[in-house]
Amino acid sequence: MTNFRTIPQIIEPQYVIEGAGVLLRRSIAPHKSNLFDPFLLFDHFAFNDPVEGPIRGFPMHPHRGIETVTYMLEGSTAHRDSLGNSGVIGPGDAQWMTSGRGILHEEMPRRGPSGNIYGFQLWVNLPARLKMTEPRYQEVNAAAIPIYEKDGIKIRVVAGRAGNVIGPVTEIAASPLYLDVELAPDQEWTQPVELGHTAIAYVFEGEAVFADQTVEAVRMVKFDDGDSLRVKTENSSVRFMLVAGAPFKEPIAPYGPFVMNTTEEIQQTLMELRNGTFIK
Repeated sequence: MTNFRTIPQIIEPQYVIEGAGVLLRRSIAPHKSNLFDPFLLFDHFAFNDPVEGPIRGFPMHPHRGIETVTYMLEGSTAHRDSLGNSGVIGPGDAQWMTSGRGILHEEMPRRGPSGNIYGFQLWVNLPARLKMTEPRYQEVNAAAIPIYEKDGIKIRVVAGRAGNVIGPVTEIAASPLYLDVELAPDQEWTQPVELGHTAIAYVFEGEAVFADQTVEAVRMVKFDDGDSLRVKTENSSVRFMLVAGAPFKEPIAPYGPFVMNTTEEIQQTLMELRNGTFIK
């Protein structure tokens, strides 16, 4: 018997300023309570409101102990880091960066032909055994992201599985599901989700019925446990990001761009930044 997930919480994103004055919609922020384990942060960024002034971005900054996932819809983000990597994340591209023991990187947005910049960033925790692992990237361009399509349903599969389609991002500790889902009006879709995994959906266009609750853009949905989730559209189409993953069930100590397991590890990180030994 299918055990469909219900919804204990619907979150309205809050505006925050990050980086060099970037306006973001934030649904999840790192907190020691770790309520969305293994997910630490979810930001929806757009640089399309003239009151924001010139495009700024995220100048060179450090990370340790986490993975950052960038997914672009419009425009692009130029990036470079302390390991000598550089590139551009364009429309439909995904970047899954494992910061591990430490990296300095820069992310600078660029407008696309429409004049817009639009995308998401997710932070995923690393378990204690991998906090100090070697940094690495998995970059996937739009053409390499497979699509599941059927009867008014279109799903871009970045990680995990939708139907018989498997995403290209692999070997991630949280065993994630990361899907960009579009449903036309009057559709119903069910998706298996591993029992015990945390699951969230970020609705950014249209509206749909998730479990038994109507959710309209722009909202974050947190699901209870179960082995499947169900989404129905009525008169409107919907587009949302669906993210799920295995919780690590470890204490965390978040501090800005670092998420470790103890305060002592954070203090060690800050000491390394001060004395110039942060990058190995």
